[in-house]
Amino acid sequence: MSVYQKLLEIKRNFGAGYLVLIDPDKTLPENLPQILEKGIKAGVDAFLVGGSLLLTPDFDLYIRNFKKYSQNKPVIIFPGGIHQISKHADAILFLSLLSGRNADHLIGTQVLASPIIHRLQLEAISTAYLLIESGEVTSAEFMSGTRPLPRNKPEIAVAHALTAQYFGFKMIYLEGGSGARHSVPEHLITAIAASVEIPLIVGGGIRTPEEAAQKVEAGASFIVTGNILEKQNDINFLRAFASAIHQKGND
Repeated sequence: MSVYQKLLEIKRNFGAGYLVLIDPDKTLPENLPQILEKGIKAGVDAFLVGGSLLLTPDFDLYIRNFKKYSQNKPVIIFPGGIHQISKHADAILFLSLLSGRNADHLIGTQVLASPIIHRLQLEAISTAYLLIESGEVTSAEFMSGTRPLPRNKPEIAVAHALTAQYFGFKMIYLEGGSGARHSVPEHLITAIAASVEIPLIVGGGIRTPEEAAQKVEAGASFIVTGNILEKQNDINFLRAFASAIHQKGND
């Protein structure tokens, strides 16, 4: 079974899935065993690994170490550039920054990455990446040199999401961005979910289980949180995240 099929199975079984993004620049390799164990105990369904900068000197080695402690949870690369590809991952989100107009992030970097992904026989999950205005200039916005979609004009986001579906993307990632002041609003998620049939990943600025549940109720298929595993030591709080996401999806 492919990783994409596993994600769809998670969505079918729970209604929505819980993904945690680990940034190698913020999580040292020696801390991975403890952090991943915490995530697995909390009920995380899969791990995303990547970031906008990558100060970590050896991404391939980092992913190899990551896999040692991820048990049977999928490890999916969330690439910030062509330098974030590894054969040791289970899959890679093959992102196109569809909310921007920078050709390099729409197709340029992807053309360079494709032969590498093909050579490594790494599963690529085609994903339309839509940055949503969050009240702060995020790393993704700054590094990509693109403006996010306005949070209070859902018709613009819907048009981009429909474009993604008609292009044949398998998933849509709605991103508030790292350090977002405001998460992706529910009314925007609902508008997109009512217009497309492909799964919606929603991340950025989601800080409480209640907020995560609201995103699922609005139509999110997967919720992504960032450095919560590093900052939060209360396992019950972390379990509440997974429980809120899964239970709300089953309502």
